[in-house]
Formats: sequence, structure tokens, C-alpha cells
Amino acid sequence: MKKVLLCAAILGVAATYVQPAFADAEAAITARRAYYQVVKFNSGPLFGMAKGDVDYDAAKAQMYADNLKALSSLNNGPMWIAGSDNEAMKGKTRALKAIWAEGSKIGDAAKAFNVAVDKLAADAGKGVGALRPAVAALGSSCSGCHKAYRASDF
Repeated sequence: MKKVLLCAAILGVAATYVQPAFADAEAAITARRAYYQVVKFNSGPLFGMAKGDVDYDAAKAQMYADNLKALSSLNNGPMWIAGSDNEAMKGKTRALKAIWAEGSKIGDAAKAFNVAVDKLAADAGKGVGALRPAVAALGSSCSGCHKAYRASDF
């Protein structure tokens, strides 16, 4: 009986340490999914304008680009805690474990996104001719991360 109580006590203590880590990972995933929804909300119209699917509007293009610039200036490192990958948190995220692996180029991908957003913010309101290459660069920066670090499905 003492062994059963000791095991129960050990499991209870362990659960208090494991549960907060799981909760932190879930909170991180929730935050970054929300972040990328806002990125998508602001980039979608820009892609539409660049393709000609949406009428070009300099003021709106500039607003969306400025919003992306503000988003890219956030330190979202706390949204990317180890253990919040698609293996550890099945069905909750597409983030591949490779993000946290030794030698990961995720930092380079983030820098490419920031450079593309800076260029986009500088050119978005200057006409559709200036918008198109800036949006293409943004799309390339997104693909650079998605191809290497994002699973195709949950």
C-alpha cells in the first residue's frame, strides 16, 4: 500500500510540472496561429491587388503593408517554445520539429520575411507596378519558411 501511495504522490508532483509546460505550448500555438491569421488578413488583399483580382488602391495597399510591418516588428519568440511542434502537439500545429533543430535556418527565414515586409511597406503605395515585385518577394519569403518548416497538414 505504501508503494501505491508513493507512486501516486510522485505522479501527482510530476503532473504539476508537466501540465504547465503543456499549457505553455498550447498558449504559444494559439498565439502564433492568431498572429498568422492577422498576417494572412493583411497580406491577402495585397496578393489580390498584385494579381489583379482586387482593384489596386494605394491607400489600402499602404495600410495593409504598414500593418504587416508592425506585425513583423513584434518579438514573437515566446510563441515558438520548444515542445510546441506538430509531433509533440499532434493536431494543433503544422510547425515542424526542424524549427528547433541544431543548424535550423529559421532565423534566416524570419530575416527574409522582415526584409520583404520592409520593401513592401516602402513600395506598396507607389502603384501596382511597384507593388507586384514587393508582393512577389513577400510570397517567396513565406514559401521559404513554409517549405522547410511547415507540415502540409495537421
